[in-house]
Amino acid sequence: MNVHRRTYVAKPAETDAQRAWWVVDATNLPLGRLASIIASKLRGKDKPIFTPHVDTGDFVVVVNAGKVKLTGHKLKQKKYYYHSGFPGGLKEITYENLLEKKPEFPIRKAVRGMLPKNRLGRKLIKKLKVYAGPDHPHTAQFPQPLQLV
Repeated sequence: MNVHRRTYVAKPAETDAQRAWWVVDATNLPLGRLASIIASKLRGKDKPIFTPHVDTGDFVVVVNAGKVKLTGHKLKQKKYYYHSGFPGGLKEITYENLLEKKPEFPIRKAVRGMLPKNRLGRKLIKKLKVYAGPDHPHTAQFPQPLQLV
């Protein structure tokens, strides 16, 4: 008897009802490890309905982004480069100064680098909400605390 089993492919309409909201406290957590867990949640890789080309992930709210930890000497040595668009306009800023000016940016940048570089990735990054302090405006969604081990 020949039994053909088909691979399950999630439909976008099915996944919208199954989205959860998670809240993560970034206090004293290493940036890279935190970003990889968040990227996995945004992508939905921990769910049995995961489909690579469909957004099956959840929303993630990160609080206390300014208290994230960088190991070693990265706080002073790691640099973020950007360009003004003018000739000779390459700018650099250390992560120590970047955390003071825009505490949400390092987490957003680290997570974005771990997501697909296409339309899906641009859609997924919109489900990440990062806040410098302990408060967030998403209490109406009843976010559950995400346990990081």
